[in-house]
Amino acid sequence: MSKNKVLSPMGDDWADLRQTLLNPQERAATDVKIALLDEIIKSRQDKGLSQKKLEEISGVKQPVIARLEHGTTDPQLSTIIKVLISMGKTLAVVPLEQAQ
Repeated sequence: MSKNKVLSPMGDDWADLRQTLLNPQERAATDVKIALLDEIIKSRQDKGLSQKKLEEISGVKQPVIARLEHGTTDPQLSTIIKVLISMGKTLAVVPLEQAQ
């Protein structure tokens, strides 16, 4: 068994399970969400900001930022924009092929 293969109780790795459970649109949406969350986390860390400090400058409560970064919430666009703007970032709409 490969070290990189993460097994589920059903014996499939995540990539296989993802292929089975999600349609192409759902996979694309998941990829975009993960990329956005990764960028938010990276930007916050690059600026040396704690979640509490980001709360102070963005007006978005720290628990909301924590849930956002953990992917346990589906935040409103206005919340994402507040967080991004406070770090000097914005959103851009580009073709999926360019986003990767």
